[in-house]
Amino acid sequence: MRYRSNAQLDTSGVQDRRSVSGGTLAAGGGGLGVLGVLAVILFQVLGGGGSGGGTDLSALLGGLSSGQTADNTQLQSECQTGEDANNKLDCAVVADIDSIQDYWTAELPTLGAQYQPTSTIFFKDSVQTGCGSASSGTGPFYCPPDKLVYIDLSFYETLHTDFGAEGGLFVDAYVIAHEYGHHVQDLLGINNKVKPGDTGPTSGSVRLELQADCYAGAWAHHATTTPDASGQPLIIEITQDDIDRALDTAGRIGDDFIQTNLGSGKVDEGSFTHGSSEQRRKWFSTGFDTGDPTKCDTFSTNSLG
Repeated sequence: MRYRSNAQLDTSGVQDRRSVSGGTLAAGGGGLGVLGVLAVILFQVLGGGGSGGGTDLSALLGGLSSGQTADNTQLQSECQTGEDANNKLDCAVVADIDSIQDYWTAELPTLGAQYQPTSTIFFKDSVQTGCGSASSGTGPFYCPPDKLVYIDLSFYETLHTDFGAEGGLFVDAYVIAHEYGHHVQDLLGINNKVKPGDTGPTSGSVRLELQADCYAGAWAHHATTTPDASGQPLIIEITQDDIDRALDTAGRIGDDFIQTNLGSGKVDEGSFTHGSSEQRRKWFSTGFDTGDPTKCDTFSTNSLG
């Protein structure tokens, strides 16, 4: 994966809170630390779609702390061009966010809604959110009450060391695109289709996650043709190796893989919240192969894979 060297990056889509201590994880949080395995149940299902449904977890888990600030000074200094994105992880994620939001700004009206840009919070160790406190172990997640994406960038190394994923710039982008897929679901009111605590291989929770994978794939299909403010694509190359690495990662964050390799060693389909490895690979591929978000309707099919 490569970014256009002379592209101008926009860091306004990030709030850098890595110099701020966010406190300890709320009771019941943490989980398996992969794309918010437990966090999605807490933050997205119970948190509702931000449109009146669900439970406001800020009341349950503590909400934002006063005096919390972001400082983008260093990020703005270091992440100015696509060449910076080619060489620095922070800047690559900034570029990914720029491209993803450009894509959904143009695409979401075809699904019946206007896209509302949102920010990604870079944090270190722990953070306060509209859904309560979270830690690095929670993994990246989207919080509907404040409509923000959260990530400790050390998660990318965790994917490699703990899950054995091959990693790479495109894998990093896939992770972020998945979370912005949840933002799109929030804007469309899809979160409201999921009942709190719903688990199992065909549950609403699994359907929500698989759709976010599919949305990530749809963005990836168009990434090298999605124009930035200059009218040129910010991302100029995604290779087959990039796709293979993303599929490898999707397989390593399936519920069955996690339970077998990082859990009890036994697969319990009844507790699935994100989908099996096969399902996650299938739905990312569906989005990438078709480039059509309307093909990502996991809630209207009996064949999840």
